[in-house]
Amino acid sequence: MRSSPSLSRPAVSRVAAAARMQPCWRSAAASRRACVSVAATFKNSRTEKLRKLLRGDEILLGPCCHDALSAKLIEQAGFPYAFMSGFCTAGARLGAPDTGLISYGEMVDTGRCIHEATRHIPVIGDGDTGYGNAMNVKRTVRGYAQAGFAGILIEDQEAPKSCGHVRGKRVVGREEAVSRIRAAVDARDEGADILIVARTDARQAVSLEEALWRAQAFAEAGADVLFIDALESEAEMRAFTSLGGAAAGVPKMANMLEGGGKTPVLPPSALKALGFRLVAYPLSLLGVSIRAMQDALQGLRRGRVPPLEALGSFGDIQAAVGFPEYYEEESRYAISNPTSTSAAAAAAPLPYPPYPYPPSPPQAAGPVVEPDFVVEDRSAPADSFTATSWPHPPESKPSTSSTSSASSSSSATAAEAFSSLFPPRTAAPHAGGSGSADTGSGTGSGTGGGAADDASYRRNRSLRVRISDAASGLVKLETRVPAGFLNGITALVPQVSGFNIEALLEQAMGPGAARPQPGQPLLSIPTGNDIVQIFLE
Repeated sequence: MRSSPSLSRPAVSRVAAAARMQPCWRSAAASRRACVSVAATFKNSRTEKLRKLLRGDEILLGPCCHDALSAKLIEQAGFPYAFMSGFCTAGARLGAPDTGLISYGEMVDTGRCIHEATRHIPVIGDGDTGYGNAMNVKRTVRGYAQAGFAGILIEDQEAPKSCGHVRGKRVVGREEAVSRIRAAVDARDEGADILIVARTDARQAVSLEEALWRAQAFAEAGADVLFIDALESEAEMRAFTSLGGAAAGVPKMANMLEGGGKTPVLPPSALKALGFRLVAYPLSLLGVSIRAMQDALQGLRRGRVPPLEALGSFGDIQAAVGFPEYYEEESRYAISNPTSTSAAAAAAPLPYPPYPYPPSPPQAAGPVVEPDFVVEDRSAPADSFTATSWPHPPESKPSTSSTSSASSSSSATAAEAFSSLFPPRTAAPHAGGSGSADTGSGTGSGTGGGAADDASYRRNRSLRVRISDAASGLVKLETRVPAGFLNGITALVPQVSGFNIEALLEQAMGPGAARPQPGQPLLSIPTGNDIVQIFLE
């Protein structure tokens, strides 16, 4: 009998060392996977909420959102979940069709806004094809999870993809389709807390049998929810929900495309009886929004604003976007005796004289009363005008040390006429001393700069602009703008386009103008169905 060859001692040592090292290699690889998993793991309460809902008995109705406001309204209406549709998001964000034009970054950005605007509702995001190969799919799944999505849909179309109910759909081969779902599942298992919704478009691109095969393969790959788009009858829908094997216990999703898709639109009770656990309504919000905007624009072209029952009150709109919640939360941080920056600036002395003009002569200590402005006496000679205590800007002629009595009388009368609009302010003396002023006569020592100072001061005033309905008196808009931005007010209030607002205000506040009573506007301009009023703050 032939004996087996024996190993030398060095050879035995090498084999033993190799045997000892093999578990170490496996352990190192497992440790790396564990490190990646721990680093990427974070728990999303909305994902857990969606899992619990799927384990329940009720069918989950989910309207499709396309931005933060539509998602907020879905949550306010009490729906259990929402679906962020790629069709709707491409239309609302890009004004473009769902043909693969919208990018991963734009979808993730919209998702972040949605989850900041909502509180608890789980949202499934449309991940389209995953934006590339299997590695891109993994990155997409992780990015959607980090944005706050509770679920992500991955489909098997070729790039560029298209809406499931339009022509020209093509799907990738079986191997690549399953590879995408496996990559998505791996990303989930490596720490992305998100549910994988596996969609196939093979029903329209190939056949019902191919679509059923792929759904089964997606279930075996580990998908959390299965979805065959564009099924054409109740019989096809029943064939989908009746799949056995690994697909038997996986929740099925239905898509009720409103307005004429390929799938029959059934009531929730019928869908539940067929075996569906989720249903999406992709066009309800976007469709009615488009029609409502078109109707409103047609009315505005004819000079009619939308009726109150269609528009809602200003209070309703404020409530929809969250003003009450904002004010309630803001009140938690209220402070006693608040002083806004603008109020403090208004109370501070005006920055006269403007740099680089020289300082005024020193005066005796104590408070001084500065006139808000001095109106130039246009009847006086060109080289004579009313004076203030500040040096005049270099581009204007300096006044003489004394002015005529007629000029003084005219200035006093003008200042008296404007006293209700521009009350004098008492200010501490400026650093380095300031010149004296005689508020009674409008004259004083030093050289004058009334016109420049007047313009500078009035630019610091605020105007309140109010737009009201001419018939009902309903206030549509009320806001405040600095007087220095009068020339740009038409960008804020298009109704006053064509009016020289600055000239009208000069006339309303000029010499001899009637004093406005408290609450009385400086200007009241009728503009068709509206009245624009401007008040001095």
